Amino acid sequence: MMMMLRSLSRPLERCLGVRAGGDALMWHADLKPHASGDFSIAVVQANNCLEDQSQVFASPFATYVGVYDGHGGPEASRFVNKHLFPFLHKFATEQGGLSADVIKKAFNATEEEFLRLVKRSLPVRPQIASVGSCCLVGAISNDVLYVANLGDSRAVLGRKASGDKENTVVAERLSTDHNVGVEEVRKEVEELHPDDSHIVVYTRGVWRIKGIIQAPEA
Repeated sequence: MMMMLRSLSRPLERCLGVRAGGDALMWHADLKPHASGDFSIAVVQANNCLEDQSQVFASPFATYVGVYDGHGGPEASRFVNKHLFPFLHKFATEQGGLSADVIKKAFNATEEEFLRLVKRSLPVRPQIASVGSCCLVGAISNDVLYVANLGDSRAVLGRKASGDKENTVVAERLSTDHNVGVEEVRKEVEELHPDDSHIVVYTRGVWRIKGIIQAPEA
């Protein structure tokens, strides 16, 4: 069984032993053991300035995999990369284990901390108010797989088809895209911003927040 979290991620040469191929924007890590099995990371960067982050983290409660798809710059995804897992560990410790409630609390706490950073930074770094990041996390605890998603990154589970002698891998989608192209998400964003009639705009054939991005981001 293998889980793929679709997005881009940053090079992790020091801790994962990444081997770059002929293309500097493509790289991968060899298969390595972890508390919940083997894992690897493969990346195709969209450009030289990589805005995205990824990480694998083990605690007494769970093994976590995170992918953070940055937008407008790397600041938000780097912040999530640094703060989300410590919050997950903190709340799991307080509540005696991992749960859906622990993950929600960690997401909320990370966003609140980033908003505080933005407010403190605005006078000298106004650009930081325009960055964001999707946040996709998979966690395995006591043989239970949790998947949490904010934004339009996607988690896919690959499994061998039963009775298939050719070892065909079947892909099963595990997450729901949090994207304003989805009517339910679009209404959610509009309700959160009742005073902004242009919070969601239909442009160039798709719905976009402020006419710019499609996914609500952390």
